[in-house]
Amino acid sequence: MPTSQPPPSSGAARLRAALLRPVHGIASHVVRALTSAAYPIRGIWYFLRHPEFYPLFVGRLLPLSIISFLVYFLLFTFTFLPQFLFLLIFQGRAGALINTTVLVLGEGLVIIQGLFEGFFVDECRVDIFDATLINHELIDLIAPHRVLFLEAPNAVRMLGKPTSRAEYQPWSLVQIIELIVFLPLNLVPFVGTPAFIMITGSRLGKLSHHRWFKLRGLDKKQIKRELKARRWEYLWFGTVAMILELVPILSFFFLLTTAAGAAMWVAKMEQNARIPVGRPISHEDRVYDEEDGPVYEDQD
Repeated sequence: MPTSQPPPSSGAARLRAALLRPVHGIASHVVRALTSAAYPIRGIWYFLRHPEFYPLFVGRLLPLSIISFLVYFLLFTFTFLPQFLFLLIFQGRAGALINTTVLVLGEGLVIIQGLFEGFFVDECRVDIFDATLINHELIDLIAPHRVLFLEAPNAVRMLGKPTSRAEYQPWSLVQIIELIVFLPLNLVPFVGTPAFIMITGSRLGKLSHHRWFKLRGLDKKQIKRELKARRWEYLWFGTVAMILELVPILSFFFLLTTAAGAAMWVAKMEQNARIPVGRPISHEDRVYDEEDGPVYEDQD
């Protein structure tokens, strides 16, 4: 009995699919990296378009920005030249200049994080994060964890006192120690500075959704699972966020805009996870049900 033969093109199609699979995988990783890396930048634009956020920066963080300027001024005045001359022995002028700049900025970041960030900035970032979620119609995430004034004119004014522990990013001595440990990477020519930014940025990215995990009531095991699922995205989000944090004077401003970007990312994921089935019940549907709709009767 003759057996049916597969069409000649099926083998070629399978071969083509096998050859294109790595390309699709690379393309997927690139798209995911670019998408997540864009959120800290998008957060800047989002912050600037929402004037209700401005008082949070001016009232709380502008004085700290002035202090951070003094910290960087002292570091660049007294420590930049000796470190530059030392690196110049092993690297070219351009490489020594770039690596020394990042090295001094990293030293300033360690000082600023140790003295100010965990104690004065975190509350402000929580407010930015929560207000951004409210603007994206995710009040149900925030309401169980803080008092909300629903009649307020904007999302920031809606925010009342938290009813549970509220932290955007837990202050961590380990994170500061990591910054200190990895700072010497900037001494390595060419690859040292990118490696420093990406390694420290990876941890920063993973901490960017700490508030979201707590709002959802996730335990440590669930958090670990989510971090593992998005570790590629967190790497690139954190890398861009780390670069912004290294900008003198504006670093505190970028802390707030990055919080807005992290919340925008959360809003996108929440909206994707809440795709409605069917369509909402309209007023006309309710009228139909009340007046002309069929009445259920037990057939027994």
